[in-house]
Amino acid sequence: MSEPTLRELNHISREALSSILLAAPSEDTVVVVDVRDDDHIGGHIRASRHVPSSTLEYTASSLVKELQNAPRVVFHCALSQQRGPKAALKYLREREKLFPGGTINVTAKNKDGAAEGDAGETKKQEVLVLDGGFVEWQEKYGNDSRLTENYNAKLWEDGY
Repeated sequence: MSEPTLRELNHISREALSSILLAAPSEDTVVVVDVRDDDHIGGHIRASRHVPSSTLEYTASSLVKELQNAPRVVFHCALSQQRGPKAALKYLREREKLFPGGTINVTAKNKDGAAEGDAGETKKQEVLVLDGGFVEWQEKYGNDSRLTENYNAKLWEDGY
């Protein structure tokens, strides 16, 4: 199997991610990985994990192992143009090394944590990049405390 490329990355809109988070706000449905570095200020997506892009060279392997049962993993940075996609790609390549074939099968769970669908049914883990990154996220959801934590609107007044 060839290595995944940037062109092959799948994306998710802020609206789709917010719907998932509001319907079932737990890592049983989605894990959001924020790879902003020193620009990790002004807020973050509720319950996201901060894994600075500068650390991925030595943390990617443990991240893949840690998230192997997550049905969806969404990466983002400020704009999701550079670091977010590169982090998703690094994750996918590391996953390929650790789990040949690149497949990590996870049991889909509903909002109560019970397995969805037929007993034993598994789904392939989705790895996605958040369109527009945190900059676009905060424009729409910054003031929504159900979706965004530690939001500081003053920092965003003049844009990114």
